[in-house]
Formats: sequence, structure tokens, C-alpha cells
Amino acid sequence: MAIPEPAKKVPMLFRAQINGRCQIQRLVPGATEQDATRWASEWVEKTYPQLREPAANVQTRTYNLTWRFITNSGIDEGVIRPVIGANGWPVYPGSSMKGIFRRACTKEQRDLYCGKSLADGDFQPGILRFHGGYPTDTAWTENLVDIVHPQQNWQVKSSQKDSGAFIQISLHQPELRFGISSNTPLKDSEWEIIWNIWEKAISTGIGCRVSAGYGQPATHTGNVLYRSKLKGQGQAAKLIDGTGEFRANIFRAAVRGHALRIFGGLSNAETADKIVNNLFGGIQGEAIIGLLGMSFQLLKDKPGTFGRAGYIQPTYNIEGELTWLLAKKLPHPEHEEALKKLISGLTRFAMVLGGFGKSWRRADHRLFYEEYYENEYKSLIGCHWQWLTERSLALDVQVRKLDQLGGFIDKVQQTAIEWMQLQGITPNKAQKADWREAWHHDTVQVWGREADSAEDSQAIFWLHQPYQDEIRGIQPSGSIYRSSLTGQIGQIGRLWHRMYPVVKLVKNPQDPNGKPIPRTTPKYLEFLTLFPDNSTESRQFLQFLNSQSHHSNSFQRLW
Repeated sequence: MAIPEPAKKVPMLFRAQINGRCQIQRLVPGATEQDATRWASEWVEKTYPQLREPAANVQTRTYNLTWRFITNSGIDEGVIRPVIGANGWPVYPGSSMKGIFRRACTKEQRDLYCGKSLADGDFQPGILRFHGGYPTDTAWTENLVDIVHPQQNWQVKSSQKDSGAFIQISLHQPELRFGISSNTPLKDSEWEIIWNIWEKAISTGIGCRVSAGYGQPATHTGNVLYRSKLKGQGQAAKLIDGTGEFRANIFRAAVRGHALRIFGGLSNAETADKIVNNLFGGIQGEAIIGLLGMSFQLLKDKPGTFGRAGYIQPTYNIEGELTWLLAKKLPHPEHEEALKKLISGLTRFAMVLGGFGKSWRRADHRLFYEEYYENEYKSLIGCHWQWLTERSLALDVQVRKLDQLGGFIDKVQQTAIEWMQLQGITPNKAQKADWREAWHHDTVQVWGREADSAEDSQAIFWLHQPYQDEIRGIQPSGSIYRSSLTGQIGQIGRLWHRMYPVVKLVKNPQDPNGKPIPRTTPKYLEFLTLFPDNSTESRQFLQFLNSQSHHSNSFQRLW
């Protein structure tokens, strides 16, 4: 008897990645079930419930990864999905493990542990065997379907989207057990050296997309460029099933975007892209491994929801530690100090003028415009980020009053110029990139005022109602609502609004003659960053700001 539609009986894992058969990476809006969801479900269903214990001669250690982890099997063209090992479980292959271990060794260690080429062209194997890394339990089977949404060009360069979201398969916060064995007996002290090398190797990240926060261990050794603790709240990303997830790659996306803006104001587009790709990785004719890796370790996580009916959205409220890492060796030792200054400056720039993640261009309306949500059938707008711990409040807060902002921005630009010069590139502001948000005096203005409290924001109301009422015969009504400045659905605006907490330095009562200590206040520095265009709304709004600037507590142009 013939089997009806036999092709549909074949498991998704064994189907060709073509339309009508299986397309894991494709996100189909409104689909009842995505191919990736079915693929992951079928995979998990057929795996064995547990793994065998490693052989007695295999030494093992367990490590927790802070966020997602992915290895690209390379089996299906155009699809990023894990390598599948024993019993159907995902595995970090022993060959990959050996590769990063070798890079962390000295020459003598590399020859002994991993092998070396001989003068006669033969190869002498090393004494170690690498057995790969497997999850320690079945928790890896949850939240496998991962959405990636590239937005770099849309956010910085133009109003045209290059592509939509796509899907990959990754493990969420797995605990992995790695195995190593030796073909010769070793003392405990020798094994300690081996595991120290492995911990140095793993601290650069393992698997794919490590520069975006994937595959990062909870602890890092020896390659930290910058580290700080912060906290934030806002709208969480949605997974395929509609649940929320705080995604650590928002920090890389934001800082990379600001790097493009800064370098785009100092050079032409091709040069700016080249510099940023060398820093963060990318593709410019060929794949480029960036100098910078990133990790974010959650310390507190309070997921929630906001809104009603069709407006309900997942939210995050987190505290954590952001770490920027040196992902590969620099050609000259003095470049490391310059890179530390650059990445710390870019991160602080992101915090001062905006935020991270969805709706980063807006201050969180829940904090600064509560009455906006008297009708709860509205979308969540904005996010709010601030520095955490006394160390961060002392070192990372570079802008404590309005007149410090201009100098801070100039300092970030100068740090970028110094980095360009170290790369043999001459800055040329006269040939800036032709991007919407290239950071240049001809294209951007920053205005600011001091707000006495969260309720004292002025600009947040201008986003939704006229900034100036009509007085017949004297002044016209003025509004930027749904204009090119504020944007709307399908259009990125040209205005950022930030409420940056004021942190003062005061005398330490325990040591009056010592270093001052930071103290938070109820005040905020309210910043408006504008990229004006030729629209009537833009021209009139700038005229309004200028006309009001002589009034007390009004916006002043700061850069």
C-alpha cells in the first residue's frame, strides 16, 4: 500500500534546507508552527535521557556559561545549529577544544600536550586527548530556538532594512562538562597546569558568535579590558513562543553602533566600517575576527510583563556585570591601553546618551511619564539604565553636571582618533560617512537641562503632544509628534531622549581628607540628542529650543 505524502513523514533533521521541505533559519510571520520549533522538538524527543559517565581515565571539569551557547555543525547550508554527539546530545567537539587549548599554550606546552611537526615531515602526537564538552543534565532541551535580528544599518546608516529576523538553534545557559585524558600517567600538579591552561582558553569564549556574548564562561582570567556593573529595565525580546528573554548581545549591538557613529564622523564610510569590523568582527569581503569579545553575567533577574490584551509585552529588570575582553593578540603591547580607553569610553557614551536594547532612544515612560499609561492599552516605551556599585558610580560616571558633557564627548572622539592613528589611519572629518547618524558637528546636536526629579522631565511630553501651543497672531502650534524627528512604525527617528541620573561626589565622613565618595541624588540630566534633517518640523523645533535657551532651567546646547 502506498504511503500518502511520504516526504512529510521524514523527520525535519534529515530534510533538505529548501522551501517546502525544511528551513530552520526562516521566520515565517503568523505561522502556526515554525520549522525550527518542529525541528527542535523532534530532536529532543529522540535523544537518550542521559549520557554515559566518562571513562575512568578521563579527567573532567564543569563550567557554567552565562547566556547562550552555539556550535555550528556546518551540516546544513545557511543554518546555524549545534554539533550533535553521543546519544543525540549537543557537544562542543574535542577538535574545537584542542584548537583553543593550543592557542593558550606556550610553545613548549603546545608541543608536549598537543603534538608537533618533525623535521622529516612526520607528526608527533601530544600526550593529551580532548573528549569535548557535553551538558550535565537535560536542561539544555529548553529554549533551543533562538532569534537573531540584525539592525546595524537600520539603526545607524539609513532607513532601509537589509533583512528581517532569522532563526538559529542554541543552548540557553548550559552547564557543560569537559573531558581530557592523557596517554601517560600525570601527577596532580601537572593536571592543575593543564586545567589552568584550559580555563585561560575558555575565558575567550567557546563556539560561535563569542563576540556577541555567546559561549562565555562565568569567570574570565587574564584578558579583561573593561568591567563594570549596571542595572536596567525595559522591554524584553520575544522568543518564538512569545515568552520574554533578556538578551546579553544588546550591549555589543549598542556599543558597536556607537563606534560606527563616532568613526563615521571621523572618516568615510568604508574606513569606518573597516575599523569597526576589526574591533567587533564582521564581514567585509571576508570574515573578520574582531579584537573585542563581550560577556554579561546576570546577578539579579526579575522578568515580568506590562500592558493588557494585545499590548502585553515581556519586560526585564536586571542587575549584572558587563565585561569586555581581548579576543586575540594585539600587534603591539601599547595598543592594549588604547583599546581599554576606547571600549570604556564607548560604553560610557552609550550609558550617558541612551541605553541598551529595545526602545533605547527613549526614557522609560513608566518612570518619567506615568500618566501616559492611565489607559493601559498602550505599548511600552523606553528603557532606563544606571551604574551599579560604588566603584562604577565613582569611575564610570564621567558626566556629573551639564557643562561636563561637551568635554566628555570630545574625549571619546579623541580616544577614537588616537586608535585610528595607531592603526595607521589618518582621521578626516571633512570626508565623514554619509550616514543618518554619523557623529559630526554638521549632523548632530546635543541639548540638556537639569531635572529636579523623575516628574520634572520636559521633553518626554513633547514626544506625544505639542511643545508649543498656538497663540493666534503671535505664535503657531509646534509639534514633533510622528515626524521624521521622532519617527513612527517602520521609521527610525532622529531624536534620542535620556534621563541620566545625577551622581555627586561628596566628602567621605569616615575620611574627610581622603578621596570623595559618590552619592546618588533624585535629580537627572535630561539630554536630547538630535540629528536634524531638512524637514519643517526639525527646523521649527530647533528654533524653539534656541528661543527658550535663555530661560532658567530650559534646554541649553551642550555640543
